[in-house]
Amino acid sequence: MSHLLLSRPLGRRTLLKSTAAAGAGLAMPAIISSSALASSGEINIMMWSDYLPESFTKAFTDKTGIKINFTGIGSNDEILNKMKATNGQGFDIVTPTVNRNPLWAELGLLQPFDMKRVAIDKVNPAMALGEAHWNFGGKGVHWLPHIWGTEGIAWRTDKFTPAGEFPSYYDVWDEANAGKTMGRGHSVMLGLGLGLERRGELAPGSMWAAYKDADKMKEVWGKLTEIAVAKKKNLKLLWNDADAQKNGLLNEGVIVGQTWDGPPIALKTAGEPVIYRAPVEGAMAWVDGLSLPIGAKNIDQVYAFIDAAYDAKLAGEAIKTHGYNSPVIGADKFGGEVYAKNFADAYPGDALAKLNAWPAEMPWYVTQRTEFVNKFLSA
Repeated sequence: MSHLLLSRPLGRRTLLKSTAAAGAGLAMPAIISSSALASSGEINIMMWSDYLPESFTKAFTDKTGIKINFTGIGSNDEILNKMKATNGQGFDIVTPTVNRNPLWAELGLLQPFDMKRVAIDKVNPAMALGEAHWNFGGKGVHWLPHIWGTEGIAWRTDKFTPAGEFPSYYDVWDEANAGKTMGRGHSVMLGLGLGLERRGELAPGSMWAAYKDADKMKEVWGKLTEIAVAKKKNLKLLWNDADAQKNGLLNEGVIVGQTWDGPPIALKTAGEPVIYRAPVEGAMAWVDGLSLPIGAKNIDQVYAFIDAAYDAKLAGEAIKTHGYNSPVIGADKFGGEVYAKNFADAYPGDALAKLNAWPAEMPWYVTQRTEFVNKFLSA
């Protein structure tokens, strides 16, 4: 799983620049506010499986007395389907990605935050997209930024070497690596398309144009699916969560894969021969957030959790472990030297200027894409 995720795959350079500018000279806030300290009880959170490291959960519970009941997920579809099935009941916080707002807008499964209780000024303004894109029916902000990251290429440094400084999405599909690669269904197909564009086998801009027009989507993804099916044998495995990505690189013989940034960076930090880098075509950028289901019961605890999530020190300690990035201003200062080195390795040169912000996914797009992806998966 930025801003720009809701506009276009160009003009996203403010993603990191605004973080640095806004964080310059800013005093660090207290770890958790006094209102949070008065809280207790528990909170039920459905969140991406590797987003709550022990450094964060222990500090949060020690300071507030609040017990976190955690349900891990690996996709936006899981979040949405569980909320639909329970009519928005059972959880106090859920964590959709910012570009999924069209899928939530008309469902009535979320309630707006009381922004008087949210220190939104503590996050990068470029990622504070709730007012602009998650203000459903003019009723208020239904989404707050939490974690940002990218999807790109990871590889075993002892078993694979890119052709240049940057790998390519096409490396996952290349005959030279057949039977030793991995990816996630829908996004590895998108990566294939971007790789084919760079190779001149698809018209430039085809994959992004498909987000805007249903007929164009059918044309582009129809051709893409034929190629993906023909090359499917080159992929060793298809992952669906962070643990599967780590396992593929460590235990399943994968030498190169299309992955999120967090899992391989966590492996690298642990001393494994693994590296993650934005590909030459540009990494795909996203921001995952916090949303409040209509059935949320532990409201005070929700705002205590947000206070903690927006504390620069706690957020910085968390990014040391999970390998993603925080929208909280100044969090990177607490990430340490290893985090800084990993970030530099992941985004060398002009990599940040070439980020592909994931466009908003309209319901018609998701429906059509699901049909193409299922055809690929069942082939």
